[in-house]
Amino acid sequence: MSVKTTGCGQCRQAGEKLFLKGARCRTSKCAVDKRGITPGQHGKKATARKLSEYGKQLREKQKIRRTYGVGESQFRRFFGLATRQKGGTGEILLTMLERRLDNVVFRLKMASSRTQSRQMIVHGHVLVNGGVVSSPSFLVKVGDVVTLAARTVAKSEFVKNVIDKRMNIGIKVPEWLILEKKDRRGEVVRFPERSEISSSIEEHLVVELYSK
Repeated sequence: MSVKTTGCGQCRQAGEKLFLKGARCRTSKCAVDKRGITPGQHGKKATARKLSEYGKQLREKQKIRRTYGVGESQFRRFFGLATRQKGGTGEILLTMLERRLDNVVFRLKMASSRTQSRQMIVHGHVLVNGGVVSSPSFLVKVGDVVTLAARTVAKSEFVKNVIDKRMNIGIKVPEWLILEKKDRRGEVVRFPERSEISSSIEEHLVVELYSK
């Protein structure tokens, strides 16, 4: 029987923080900081593992998938879309994943994690240009405005303890997005650039993996 790996376990498997649990990842409770080993009774130091080239490619794909919370079939679909566009496939793939609505809501500090962001979207708490969008994989465009549904804003405790609390911490919103904290409103002013996405990601390994 397979055992589902938790968010902290996924970070430990990757050997680095993927920030799957929001604020917890920035505290002393972070499992990567506390243990620094792979999950399981016989976990080894992440830095001590020797991987084949294929292993490195596979690990990088898993790291990207887990970071953005994308399933295998969905990841393949995004990769296929990226290959049909002009430019570097790996870079295009990453910018598309950044444009996913669940990631945008997270980047706008309207949710404490991408997991929470997906839950909010699926339950109809997020609006794009005034209309409910219930698909976390929805790709935003330049000019799109992201807001919260009125019934969500009416939940004062949730807004105060989750949304406003996160909006007021010192995490920077990417420059391709504009956040108006007072109105809890975000706008896409341009597409993200590769330099604005985690430098620890080696997307060329994923391109090599799928090119075989």
